[in-house]
Amino acid sequence: MGRLKASPGDRAAHLCIDMQRLFTEGGPWPTPWMPRVAPIIQEIVARAPERTIFTRFIPPVEPRDAAGMWRAYYEKWPKVTRGIMDLDLLRLVPELEGFAPPAHSIDKPVYSAFATGALRTYLVEKHVDTLLVTGAETDVCVLASVLDAVDFGYRVIVVKDGLCSSSDAAHEASLHLYAQRFDIQIELAEAGEVLDTWRP
Repeated sequence: MGRLKASPGDRAAHLCIDMQRLFTEGGPWPTPWMPRVAPIIQEIVARAPERTIFTRFIPPVEPRDAAGMWRAYYEKWPKVTRGIMDLDLLRLVPELEGFAPPAHSIDKPVYSAFATGALRTYLVEKHVDTLLVTGAETDVCVLASVLDAVDFGYRVIVVKDGLCSSSDAAHEASLHLYAQRFDIQIELAEAGEVLDTWRP
């Protein structure tokens, strides 16, 4: 099992990162495990949809709309700009889409869920002190969001079997990083542990 130190508590929220069609098998950035983790995430969302926050990664309309090195990034990936791509790819995967609302949704233009300030404002308003983190990708948007959550002082519980990536090696390296370098501030848990102990 994982390393859940105590129940998430009644001030916990579930932060589900970028479970979008953009990252499914038919999308331009496929994460092969997404079909495997989606039902696990769905079960956690169903426990407390009103305490779930979905983020969505939203690219610019065209590369020149992006700032700094993001412009170079989208010059490499022009087919993943909103002026060209199928906008349905920005939607949540079908297993999760029906939960929002009552689940809250926040769009972001970069990796971290905290980048725009909207998530931080929402969490303060809802008196959240603990985040259960799931989603895609373990080594990119999840990593950026988790480290920002640590900086803000949240108790962070990373749900290991609720994550997916396009890189097995980077996924495993990220979990190792959380466990070895952030063991005080980040807990690793299995979804079963969360569901057994979280009673929001």
